Amino acid sequence: MDPDEFSRPFRPRWESPRTHDRSEVTLSVERRSVLARGTVLAGGALLAEASGFAVGASASAATAAMRRPKIYTRADWGARPPRRRAVLVNKRPEYVVVHHTASGNTKDYGLDRAFQLSRAIQAHHMKNNGWEDTGQHFTISRGGHIMEGRNRTLRAINSGLHAIGAHVANHNNRCVGIENEGNYTRAMPPDELLESLAHLTAWLCEVYDLNPYRAIIGHRDLNSTGCPGRLHKILPLLRREVAARLRRRSSVRHEHTLQMDVDMDLDWDESGPPFRVQGPASPFDHGPAIGPADITR
Repeated sequence: MDPDEFSRPFRPRWESPRTHDRSEVTLSVERRSVLARGTVLAGGALLAEASGFAVGASASAATAAMRRPKIYTRADWGARPPRRRAVLVNKRPEYVVVHHTASGNTKDYGLDRAFQLSRAIQAHHMKNNGWEDTGQHFTISRGGHIMEGRNRTLRAINSGLHAIGAHVANHNNRCVGIENEGNYTRAMPPDELLESLAHLTAWLCEVYDLNPYRAIIGHRDLNSTGCPGRLHKILPLLRREVAARLRRRSSVRHEHTLQMDVDMDLDWDESGPPFRVQGPASPFDHGPAIGPADITR
């Protein structure tokens, strides 16, 4: 198996490829037609996808590192020391939560801009919100650069643990949070960001042995918010893309088989929030991040 196949380019279909910021994403399979297509293709690809998704047990740190995308550490982007070290729990997370930063849709895709973004988010979370550290576990810039967020995140993942963050109220003990740079209440994200999101979520699902059809969700699926905006419409396609990548890797290990329930992809409401979504009060404010059930901030 070619290790590079795990990170092959992820290219969603766009109605207008040259104007990503103003176009809607066209999903390869509409929500209401998934089961119908599954019936028509009763012996074909969709049925195989629904019943033959083999995923090995949690990967070792060495094995997982081979598939890990390029992630810039806190030292790389110049993080300030946290007020408190992140709490690590000996329990894998249940969800990988997709957010948007609700900040400007910059055309600067450079690495310096990405590092500046991480520092700005941390400053906002610690100074404005009074938190112990930056809340999310990972940040992806519009140029596709991936940065470690909350302290001890990579250490926890490499040890099969979970570092509790602050990004989804009352659920932080069971969620990994990914901040995606930009405001997607009206726009759509660039391909560079989407490819990195696919690679990162695939790696997380493999390391933690998660079913992408159950695990990959948006902030609004757990809290009353419009986050991550129109990026939420891409999640069904993202789940299928991650599942396909994991399926290709699964021939390497056969410890056990995880039955993928394709119906789960229909349970999340992709049509839009049932309330009027107001613009964020300020950049980096995109909905509830800490609640009474959370033990850290």
